[in-house]
Amino acid sequence: MTKDLLDKASKAYFEGSPFLSDEEFDALAEKEGYERVGYNPDAKQQHLFPLYSLQKVFEGEDTPPVYKSKVIETPKLDGAAIAVQYKKGKLFKVITRGDGTAGVDVTDKFMFSDLIPKQFHSGLEFKDWGIMQITGEIVAPKEIPNARNYAAGALNLKDINEFRNRNLTFIAYSVEPTISSYYKTDMSSLLYEGFNVVTCDQSNNWNEFPNDGKVIRVDSNLEYDMLGYTSHHPRGAYALKTREEGIETTLLDVIWQTGKSGKVTPVAILDPIEIDDAIISRATLNNIAYIKSLNLEIGCRVKVIRAGKIIPRVIERVSGNMEKNNT
Repeated sequence: MTKDLLDKASKAYFEGSPFLSDEEFDALAEKEGYERVGYNPDAKQQHLFPLYSLQKVFEGEDTPPVYKSKVIETPKLDGAAIAVQYKKGKLFKVITRGDGTAGVDVTDKFMFSDLIPKQFHSGLEFKDWGIMQITGEIVAPKEIPNARNYAAGALNLKDINEFRNRNLTFIAYSVEPTISSYYKTDMSSLLYEGFNVVTCDQSNNWNEFPNDGKVIRVDSNLEYDMLGYTSHHPRGAYALKTREEGIETTLLDVIWQTGKSGKVTPVAILDPIEIDDAIISRATLNNIAYIKSLNLEIGCRVKVIRAGKIIPRVIERVSGNMEKNNT
């Protein structure tokens, strides 16, 4: 049951309509040992180079990898990943992340927008290479409600004009084959070509967009390649995250709420608690499958967070039934 829920949540995430927060997904995935990344789209277009996920390292819990050479720290932007293919310096194809090996072709949306350069304009040698893949994130300003959904959902739009009118930005974080001996130099080359790049400087650290941690990557491309890959992630980079601890309270009741769209969802009624200076007495429970996955029952103790500092969510059952504990 939980694996099916995580499969559906993973598919929904990469389609731009997630129903679990990152914290909820991570909590369930860790509990179940779930490691699948992405999903197989119906319309498959192969990536030139695989799009791997990143190993998650939680501060204060895990021991991060140790590298021989300098590392580069960048924000882990929370949007929708795409792979942009160039042939002999000209834009050829844009593909959604999909399952990391293949995704959906969305080239038409980018041919008529200014999100990415249509061709390289410099005299750099790499513009004459046969093929090149530049991977990055489509993001939206975090003041937009559900900014990640807004950005990812744009890739599913049928109307190109509607896509062009969305407040979107593409920020590159990878180029393959590599251009130079160092990652930061590669990003500087892309910046010179007109791309936004994830490497931060004093003038721009991309704080205007949602992020869910930091990416730590070895700067030496030689060391990065020598470290190789697992079946899921590169060994030369990882995502550094801080786990929200959650505040304990008691689940008093569950009610069913009808939204504006007519969708009926369960809502937890909680013994009031304070999180980030707000009094929380209700929290989303997503659906019945999520309730069963956490083995929730009236009277049990639960942990609650405010996902994105906004939406209260139950992420974990802490103990058994309250009445049983009092006996």
